[in-house]
Amino acid sequence: MELTHFNEEGRARMVEVTEKQETVRTAVAAGEITMRPETLELILDKKVAKGDVLAVAQVAGIMAAKKTGDLIPMCHPLNLTGVDISFTIKVPDTIEAKAKVTCVGKTGVEMEALTAVSVTLLTIYDMVKAVEKGMVIKNIRLLEKTGGKSGDYRREE
Repeated sequence: MELTHFNEEGRARMVEVTEKQETVRTAVAAGEITMRPETLELILDKKVAKGDVLAVAQVAGIMAAKKTGDLIPMCHPLNLTGVDISFTIKVPDTIEAKAKVTCVGKTGVEMEALTAVSVTLLTIYDMVKAVEKGMVIKNIRLLEKTGGKSGDYRREE
């Protein structure tokens, strides 16, 4: 498999996409943060001093998706058409975050979805770290992607 982010001299480059056809691109990523049951209860009861943890984390994830091209050197800046962050509470001690990102473009949105879910989970950690520092962020992964020349992908879980 050819590594496309290197030029003939072996130096980093942003992949040229001018001639690629625009298609609808989607990607869904997920990850989890585990904590003590008491910490999860504080979040769900909205009793964390910094505010509504999940609402703030949701906005942070959306903002992160939009900034991915600024954070990851070889990512193209994209005109995203949709970002949705959702949560699944896994009692007694886990929050799963999912990010779905959409655009019409020449390159995929996998990195935007992965960045969104990562920052969502980091924001949860940041807002609750005064209560618990032992939380674990884990299992960040791409679940699916659609569009583009490489076709669709769906992770078997």
